[in-house]
Amino acid sequence: MITAEKNIDTVSQNSEWIILCPISDLQEDTVVPFEIGDRRVAIYLIDNIVYATNNVCSHAFALLSDGWLEGTLIECPLHGAQFEITSGEVVQGPAECPITVFETKVEGGQVLVRLPEA
Repeated sequence: MITAEKNIDTVSQNSEWIILCPISDLQEDTVVPFEIGDRRVAIYLIDNIVYATNNVCSHAFALLSDGWLEGTLIECPLHGAQFEITSGEVVQGPAECPITVFETKVEGGQVLVRLPEA
């Protein structure tokens, strides 16, 4: 698990950009788990685009980064729920609630994620 730098650039009173890692640390078609404070975030690199979601399945506690990634679908390793990482929407149950998707950007070779304040 990778821990991210915090409090890098305050975007608004309700969210902030956090540096996670150099883009060169990510590999295509992979998911990498990060812990940011008490939050668990999954980072994906697909077709040179960085995506970020909550790393915990909305159905039952399981880390999505331990699951299977195919294209832009992540499958939970516990009960097989599938989520679209671009929108967080449930593609296949048993999950009924979407997962949270976070905004990302790459600046100066660094991957940043924008998280609402807890």
